[in-house]
Amino acid sequence: MKRSKFSALAFSLAAVLGVAACGGSDSATTDTAAPAETAAPEAAADYSNLKVAVVYIGVPGDAGYTYQHDQGIAELEAELGIAVTRLENIPEGADATATYDKLARDGYNLIFGTSFGYMDPMLETAGKYPDVCFEHATGYKTAPNMGTFFGAAEEARHLSGIAAGAASKSGKLGYVAAFPIPEVVRGINAFTLGARSVNPKATVQVSWTSTWFDPAKEKEAAQSLLQAGADVLGMHQDSTATGEAAMEAGGKWVGYNSDTKAGDFPDTWLTAPIWDWGPYYIKAAKSFAAGTC
Repeated sequence: MKRSKFSALAFSLAAVLGVAACGGSDSATTDTAAPAETAAPEAAADYSNLKVAVVYIGVPGDAGYTYQHDQGIAELEAELGIAVTRLENIPEGADATATYDKLARDGYNLIFGTSFGYMDPMLETAGKYPDVCFEHATGYKTAPNMGTFFGAAEEARHLSGIAAGAASKSGKLGYVAAFPIPEVVRGINAFTLGARSVNPKATVQVSWTSTWFDPAKEKEAAQSLLQAGADVLGMHQDSTATGEAAMEAGGKWVGYNSDTKAGDFPDTWLTAPIWDWGPYYIKAAKSFAAGTC
């Protein structure tokens, strides 16, 4: 199979900005065009050759990262009229390798993985099943039948940092983060630069949790930052536990991934970078159905 590169996902803050093109004739004419022939309706696309699965590091109930992926998968199902198999709470490492191997052996020919730590397990499996198309979120390793997908999250992180810096009275910001991988570090740097663009003396203290999804650990890390004097918190985690800690302490919170729980934190929630994965999932599936991985 031939691999193609896809464009980055749309990534925005909670406020969605739309750009509309205003069209129209730029010169008047009195010529009358001949009536156009009516085109025959196109045949409906056939997606019966697709057998799609997605592997989640968490659960859609996290109201964050996996929730947003699942919303995108639901868009894919609605658009193509197919059912996608979902596997939840699959650990990184050997468990992921076994999961991808079983999916390939079971006949799935388009497999998505949503966690950075799935990269090597997916790459290993892709080498064994050259006719299966693998798509990995957030990674950087590829193969002829394995692509990657992500977006310029640091741009939205910078904007969210501006909001956090403007809201902070103390100039002390906290950031609850999972693992020090490039994606996360890049986001912290962008958040800090954004905060310092409105408050040059702003500081950002990071608390590492070593987990993508563990609400108890996330909340404990957030509480430690609040106790250290932070009055606004940012995060790179999968749940809303950071927001819960901020709300209880009377602080402010910049979320991540989703705004689905924003209404639960009316006096705490400032904004959030929000993923819209649906367009990519749809594009990838249609491309594979047409013969391109």
